[in-house]
Amino acid sequence: MTIGWKIEPECRNILLNRFPPRYGKVVADHITRRAVHKANSAPPPPIGNARIVGRVDDGEGVEALVVALNGSTSRPDGGTWHITWSLAEGRAARETNDVLSEKPWEPFDGGSIQLRPAVW
Repeated sequence: MTIGWKIEPECRNILLNRFPPRYGKVVADHITRRAVHKANSAPPPPIGNARIVGRVDDGEGVEALVVALNGSTSRPDGGTWHITWSLAEGRAARETNDVLSEKPWEPFDGGSIQLRPAVW
């Protein structure tokens, strides 16, 4: 199971039109807070302000949008808040963390996004 925030469907559709995915497998639906192993886990608290603030693409099949949650892109585990946007064949969403730690992301103001706390 995963705890995090899902992008509201209407917001997701707008974002997909604004930022067309580069690779064939479109993910573009959530921000992970953490993986959990308990079936009765509670969702995280709501986010007051969420904005797309950048993008990273390794040129080999991993594309992500960088997100600031309440003004910060830094996750508690030292990673970067992000939405895995699209993946090429054979690539996995978990690889986004590696790409963000190895490659600088391109900053830009992509606007605010609407999120809802979720467990899935």
